[in-house]
Amino acid sequence: MEFLGLLNYWIVVVLMMTGFYIVIAHNNLVKKIVGLNIFQVSVFVFYITMAKVKGGTAPILAEGIEIYSNPLPHVLILTAIVVGVATTALGLALVVRIHDAYGTIEDDEIEARENEL
Repeated sequence: MEFLGLLNYWIVVVLMMTGFYIVIAHNNLVKKIVGLNIFQVSVFVFYITMAKVKGGTAPILAEGIEIYSNPLPHVLILTAIVVGVATTALGLALVVRIHDAYGTIEDDEIEARENEL
């Protein structure tokens, strides 16, 4: 029973390490952006997990309700999702421009062509 209570945290750790590994291990710029997005999702899951209050309800004043959940973390995650989508779009646009300039999106090939100049 104790393990299931920590399941969300294990999911966060697995997602975080998967995204981190993809960013470090791959030379393809699109794969690096995907890895950053996986890492970002792990942070979202972490914040939402931390915001959960057992027995809490929406912060609407009513009779008989004593425990409320804080809506602020959820609002922050919604904002972070919008920023993440915009950042991903910008990153992919930069990858397209890099491909136009260098003819490749592989990190080591771009560095080799940059050193030739």
